[in-house]
Amino acid sequence: MLNYNTMKIYAFHLLNDYSGSPKVLMQLAKSWTKNNIEVHLVTSKGNQGFLTNIEHVHARFFTYQWAENRVLRLVNLVLSQIRLIFQFLAEVKKEDIIYINTVLPFGAAFLGKLKGCRVIYHLHETSVNPPILKRFLFGVAKWAANDVIYVSRFLAAQEPFPNHKTHILYNAIEEGFLNEAMANRITKTNYDNVLMVCSLKDYKGVNEFKALAHNNPKFNFKMVLNAHQQDIDAYFDKETLPKNLKIFSTQTNLHPFYQWADVILNLSWTDRWLETFGLTIIEGMAYGLPAIVPPQGGITELVEENYNGFLVDSHNSHELNYRLNQILHNHHGYDVMKENSIAKIRNYNEDTFGFKSFQILDLVKEGESAWNIIPNFGKV
Repeated sequence: MLNYNTMKIYAFHLLNDYSGSPKVLMQLAKSWTKNNIEVHLVTSKGNQGFLTNIEHVHARFFTYQWAENRVLRLVNLVLSQIRLIFQFLAEVKKEDIIYINTVLPFGAAFLGKLKGCRVIYHLHETSVNPPILKRFLFGVAKWAANDVIYVSRFLAAQEPFPNHKTHILYNAIEEGFLNEAMANRITKTNYDNVLMVCSLKDYKGVNEFKALAHNNPKFNFKMVLNAHQQDIDAYFDKETLPKNLKIFSTQTNLHPFYQWADVILNLSWTDRWLETFGLTIIEGMAYGLPAIVPPQGGITELVEENYNGFLVDSHNSHELNYRLNQILHNHHGYDVMKENSIAKIRNYNEDTFGFKSFQILDLVKEGESAWNIIPNFGKV
């Protein structure tokens, strides 16, 4: 079992933004540093996101520029990873841990193999395009990884790593977020507010959400997109938006939106993007929100049919309209689903998340208590 006082982790993430995977890495970094583990967090410079200005973390950067053009984006990715290897080759030692968040920072895998480090992959995705890139990235992971962490049972089944040590580590809701949600839950008499938080991508169901708003003028709709306002304006430039739909750019504080909402949606296309978890769904659950989500993917491990929401293919507009109205019109059923969502959120608390991460790092053995072994575990 390793000593947390001497452990050094180099954690790599490609693009620092306000999406789910960097948020998970942020939570892990906070948990590790709180217990005196030295963490070097390596990500793209010049971008603001969840990995920006984390206390007690050694922030390190490499050059990577996301581009709209696929070919240019691929070139930028490859060049960034080559530079990354040379940037850290002399610094990283064999006893250090290389922690790779998503399959994209493949240069870190080559770095880890060159130095003989323990390489841990934290997988968040199965949908990687084009297919040739996916084969390469997952091929590198299977060659380099000592441990593989999945965010759901679905992802573990979808992307098996034979002969590797594998773990399931469900994403967790931040303790501070949960406390604020508990303090700000309000009792309502009318249910008519619909929320979706996602990226500005067709396959995330952006247009399906717009159509849903158009078909339900009696409800209020808000969509928070992880994008700049100019990109949103360009996307909807030639379209007429329903009057009951408001669209917002990237938000650093989603609490007002969850507090406003009565139901949370995820409308990703299952033929283009299989959700492996669904962080915004558990954030909505913290507010007691029922959810409508796709019928496939790891997100189905969060939402149970007719328990705390419904599983609906977003291409089925008739079913989508029907289930939305069923949730918002049946006040007794809504209150039951609300209580079920609040009950289910207990499975995704930060203490359990942190404890499991220490088990994966071999700081805690099965059956041992982290509170007895790690001095600051569980303390805020």
